[in-house]
Amino acid sequence: MNSLETAKTWLKPPFDEETQKEVQKLMDTNPEGLDDAFYKNLEFGTGGMRGIMGVGTNRLNKYTYGQANQGLANYLRKQFPNKDIHVAIAYDVRRNSDTFAKLAADVLTGNGIYVYLFESFRPTPELSFIVRNLKCDAGIVLTASHNPPEYNGYKVYWNDGAQIVPPHDTAIIQEVRSTNFADIKFNGDDSKIIYLGEKEDNEFINAALENALYLKDGKKKDLKIVYTSLHGTSITILPETLKRAGYENVFVVPEQKNPDGNFPTVKSPNPEEPEALTIALKYAEEQKADIVFGTDPDADRLGIAVRDLDGKMILLNGNQTNTVLTEFILNQWKKAGKIDGKQFIGSTIVTSDIFFPLAKYYGVNCKICLTGFKWIADLIRFNEGKEKYICGGEESFGFMPSDYVRDKDSISSILVACEIAQSAKNEGKTLFEKLLEVYEKVGYYYEELVSVVKKGKDGAEQIAKMMEEFRANPPKELNGEKVIKSDDYETSTSLNLLTGEKTPISIPKSNVLIFYTDKGTKLACRPSGTEPKIKFYFSVQDTLKSNSEYKQKLAEAKAKIQKIKDSLE
Repeated sequence: MNSLETAKTWLKPPFDEETQKEVQKLMDTNPEGLDDAFYKNLEFGTGGMRGIMGVGTNRLNKYTYGQANQGLANYLRKQFPNKDIHVAIAYDVRRNSDTFAKLAADVLTGNGIYVYLFESFRPTPELSFIVRNLKCDAGIVLTASHNPPEYNGYKVYWNDGAQIVPPHDTAIIQEVRSTNFADIKFNGDDSKIIYLGEKEDNEFINAALENALYLKDGKKKDLKIVYTSLHGTSITILPETLKRAGYENVFVVPEQKNPDGNFPTVKSPNPEEPEALTIALKYAEEQKADIVFGTDPDADRLGIAVRDLDGKMILLNGNQTNTVLTEFILNQWKKAGKIDGKQFIGSTIVTSDIFFPLAKYYGVNCKICLTGFKWIADLIRFNEGKEKYICGGEESFGFMPSDYVRDKDSISSILVACEIAQSAKNEGKTLFEKLLEVYEKVGYYYEELVSVVKKGKDGAEQIAKMMEEFRANPPKELNGEKVIKSDDYETSTSLNLLTGEKTPISIPKSNVLIFYTDKGTKLACRPSGTEPKIKFYFSVQDTLKSNSEYKQKLAEAKAKIQKIKDSLE
C-alpha cells in the first residue's frame, strides 16, 4: 500500500480515538508529513529502532512500540519455551520515555514475562550490566541517544548484556512484522514487575570501581574536574562514582545539571559536537579545571576536553580519546603481567588504524568489526574461552574499558580518563601530553569526519544514489596518492587495485566502502544506521618524534584532508 492507503487503516480500531484524530489531521493539512510518517516501517539499525515520535508506521508511538514489544515477547517465548522469562527495562530522560517504558513492561507482562523496571531514568551501560548481573534473558533501553528532542528509540539486548545481532535481530524483526496491531497485549500484569533502584545502582558503581581504577595513591583530590550530563541520565550515577573513586574536586555544570528531555541549553545533546560543551568549557576556565567531561542523554557516549600544549582547553575527538584510554589500559595490563598474547582489543572498520600498531606494540591482537558496539560485544562472545577482551572503542565517542558492560560506557571510561589525567598530573604533565607520547611510540594518526544530513524519504534516496556513484566511479587517487585497495562490505569483497585480485571479507555485510592509498591515507563512506546522514571518514598518518613537531604535523594533516575533501566536492 502507499502512504495514504496505509494511513487510512489507522482511522479505525484497534487504534484509539486520539491516534485516529492525529492521522486525520495529517491527511487534511499535511500530505508531505503524512507521506513521511507512513511510507515505511521503522526497523532495527546499528542502534535498534530510532525515530521521530508521532503517529504513523515510520514514527515511534504506542502502536509501533507495542508491536516491537509484542514481537519481542513472541520471540522470547520461542527461544525459552520452558522457563520463566525475565527482561530488564531502562529508559532515559527523553519525552515519553517513562511512558513508553511502562508500556513495554505492560506488553511483556501481558505475555507472562517478568520485568525488572528501573524506578526512574538510568544510564544505558547500567542496563547492560543489570542484564548480566540479574541473569536476564533480554533487556530494553528506551533512548534516542544524542538525537534531537523530537526523537526517541528502542534498543534490545540479549542475555549477554549486548545489543542484539544476527540471528536474533532479523528474527525479532520477522516476529514484529508478522504481529498485527490488534494482537498487541497492552493490558499488563503489575504483579510481574520488579522495580530496580538504589541497590542496583550501588552494584553497578562497585563494578565500575573494580574494573576501571588503577591508581593506588591518595592524590586524586588534586585533579580538578568539570562535568556536564547535558541534561541526561549520567547525573544519577557519575558524581557518586567519582566521589567513591576519590575524585572529590568535581564541578558539575549548574545550567545543565537538571535532567530535561528538551535539552534547553544545547542545539543537540551530543558530546561529539564542540558546541554542546561550550558552557562546560567556559566553566572549566572559571574553575581552572584540568579536564572536562560531557555525556549524552543515555550516558553511553563521552566527550573529553583537556589542556593542549598551550594550556588551552580543546575537545579530543573519539579516536584520540580511544587511543589514550587504550594505551593506558594496555600499559597497566603489561605492568601487571596479564599479557601473554591471548588478549585482544576491539575496534571498527571506520575507526583509526592506529589500534593495529598499538596492539602490536603491546603484544595483543586487534580485532575489527562493523560500526556499533553490538559488534564489539559480538567479538567478545565469539572469542570467550579463547582470547580475553581488554578494551575497545569506536570513533563516535564510545569506549568500553572492560567486559562487565557489553556496550559503550561513559561511566567507567571517565574513571579511566581520570586515572590517566591524575597520573599525568603526578608527573607534571597533562593527558594531552600522554596522547602525544602514544603517537611517538606507534605513529601519528589524524582523522576527520564529515556528516551530510539528508532527511526524509527524498534524503534516503539521495544517500543511496551517493553510494551507488562511489561504487560506479570510485576514486583513483586521493590528494595525489594512488588508491591501491578498496573494501566493499556490501559485496564482502576486498579489491587489490594493483593486481586486480579479489579476496572475501569475513565481516558481516554492511553498506560501507573504504578506499586505501599507497601512503596510508584512508577514506570510508557509510550511511548512518540511526540518523538521516551519510558519513565520510578521512584518515592520514605520519610520524611524530617529539612534542615540538606536533603543531606542524597537525597543520599538515589538516591541509591534506582538506585537499581530499575539495577533490570530492
